[in-house]
Amino acid sequence: MIRENLIEVLHQMDEVTKLFKLEPFDIYIIGGSACILGEYTNRATLDIDFVDLGYPSKYGKAFALLRDYDMLEYQSTILSPTYTKRAIKLDEFKYINVYILSKEDVAVSKIIRLAEKDIEDLNQIIPKCDKVLLNEIIKEVIDREDLFLSKKNEFLKKLKIFREKYNV
Repeated sequence: MIRENLIEVLHQMDEVTKLFKLEPFDIYIIGGSACILGEYTNRATLDIDFVDLGYPSKYGKAFALLRDYDMLEYQSTILSPTYTKRAIKLDEFKYINVYILSKEDVAVSKIIRLAEKDIEDLNQIIPKCDKVLLNEIIKEVIDREDLFLSKKNEFLKKLKIFREKYNV
């Protein structure tokens, strides 16, 4: 039911974009909502996290429909510079381009916290992941020079725990 609710909200965004004659735009969904939309996990969440692509204010009409959302700035988010190449497009939308991160990108983005819900997600995602790709993404994140240093340091600290727990 949660997946259907998320899809419905995205369809409403699609309609508002059409109604207000806004140019089509991309949205890259990460975190728990990507897990649900991609059917990587079965944990319920209604908040939508997505990457801030520098949207103009006119798109606020569409984003307001999300109610509970976090627009995450790239410099403070654990993402590989090549995440868009692996993102999966949901083709059912006409006026917005909805992408979800690959399961490997979602997994790597969760390393920085390793909170209980992240571990629940990782326990379901990691067995489905390509471990070679996971390691490539981890290296790309570590090599980022535009990632806030505090975020990189926390990521590196939790990475050791992640590697031991999931044999990556």
